[in-house]
Amino acid sequence: MEQSGVMKMRMSKRMKKTLIVILKAILVIVILIGLFLAVVFIVNRISNKSEQGKIEPYGQSVLVDGKNMNVLIQGQGEETVVLLPGYGTAAPALDFKPLVDELSPFYKVVVIEPFGYGLSDGTEKERSTENIVSEVHEALQSLKIEKYILMGHSIAGIYGLDYVNKYENEVSAFVGIDSSVPTQGGMDEELPIETFKLLKKSGLVRLQMKLSADPYAGLPFDDYTKEQMRMLTLKNMLNPSTLNEMKNFNPNFKAAQKLTFPKNLPLIIFIEANNTDVEGWVPLHEAQVKNSTHGKVIQFEGGHYLHHTKSKEIVESFRGFMEEIK
Repeated sequence: MEQSGVMKMRMSKRMKKTLIVILKAILVIVILIGLFLAVVFIVNRISNKSEQGKIEPYGQSVLVDGKNMNVLIQGQGEETVVLLPGYGTAAPALDFKPLVDELSPFYKVVVIEPFGYGLSDGTEKERSTENIVSEVHEALQSLKIEKYILMGHSIAGIYGLDYVNKYENEVSAFVGIDSSVPTQGGMDEELPIETFKLLKKSGLVRLQMKLSADPYAGLPFDDYTKEQMRMLTLKNMLNPSTLNEMKNFNPNFKAAQKLTFPKNLPLIIFIEANNTDVEGWVPLHEAQVKNSTHGKVIQFEGGHYLHHTKSKEIVESFRGFMEEIK
């Protein structure tokens, strides 16, 4: 009995020692994780401040709703093309450069950087379609641009649909670049916005970008432009304005389901031919143009940012389309 008791005591001591070792190991891991997160946070804060002075201005500022909205104007053509970016495009004027360079020999090109994008101010105003469209229109009014072709990428298909119905007398055509469709699937999902805020504030977004492959590799951007876009991405990604826009995806898409493009408005949409992310991508767009007097869908092999790789083809097809309907 005594021997059995001694063995139990020894086993108990061993278990305690093992438990202590495990707890110490866990504590060390927790401390290391804490140190790692602290370093990531501090590096992000220092880098953010450093990069603020390295971002070079471009374009010009116009006063909209009491805030500064940045726009880029290039080209001297008689007709004006207004470019609207897709969601989260950190520096629209730079991102659209391949397309602007192809358009500007023939048109006056105006790139709008909505609030929260590029060099524009942020805003606390709700990112509803109504507010976004009103702000874009105010910017164009400030520039005294009263007749124009509206060309938009991605979610600009939703805002553009509202825009052309509100300002039908000003818009002479709408051009979609892999533009969103009100009835596409997946836009009613609940998004972890608070988690995104935490990731941005912690510096983990910067770390993830650092470890990821260059998103502009092989694209027609010089090193200077790529570096400017990288810094503006880190500045603008998941900022309060764009997070609020994300929160409004569902209501904005739902509101757009009540709208159609005006029948007599020339409408041409360039889309990714092999989109596997959104079910029925091609028929969704074909349905959008079927009731238009001058409507056309053109498919290109490429990714969602077709203007990065197909700008020349887009402009050639667009100009041909506009000639056909004259």
